[in-house]
Amino acid sequence: MATTTATETTSTTYLCPEVAGITMTPDEFDNADFERGFRYELIRGVVVVSPMTSPFERGPNDLLGHWLYIYQESHPEGSVLDGSLPENDIFIGDDRRRADRVIWAGLGRTPSVEETPTIAIEFVSKGKRNFLRDYEEKRREYASVGVQEYWVVNRFDRTLTVYRGQTEVAVLKENETYKPHLLPGFELRLIELFEAADRWEKSQGD
Repeated sequence: MATTTATETTSTTYLCPEVAGITMTPDEFDNADFERGFRYELIRGVVVVSPMTSPFERGPNDLLGHWLYIYQESHPEGSVLDGSLPENDIFIGDDRRRADRVIWAGLGRTPSVEETPTIAIEFVSKGKRNFLRDYEEKRREYASVGVQEYWVVNRFDRTLTVYRGQTEVAVLKENETYKPHLLPGFELRLIELFEAADRWEKSQGD
């Protein structure tokens, strides 16, 4: 397929970083092919392109996915976990927000990737704009489509903030463990998440 900048020379549109700022319909966005290595979102009809998340975020995210898999396979109540995916779009009306990780729980079946997740998780990136997006914008948007819990993992101040709807219900520090009621028996050990981020940061000399 020929590479284009959102010009429909074929039946499928190909998106790359150069198309940031163009307007698209949700159908066009959902059916597009994407150049790898970047994050694409559709916000109010405009394509937003950002760099792929750093190893300091992907490392802890992978570790969390590993814990979730062990919980699902080994814990007596692990069957409540229907599925979890990294880097998955959340459908918010005509907008598409890319979450660092989503979790579906309590459905009793394998979910559709387009289905609103039970839990959405973001690993905060550097920068005031990223903090505003993760703590304010995504909190409102995820609540608006029925995400039951939203976790913001912040390696900079070593905290986990938990929202239910738009309400902040807990701020946990790195020496604490979060036990979500939506995943009975699952334990999120914050110190190990942050240590995973630290290891990647040291390896990069950042």
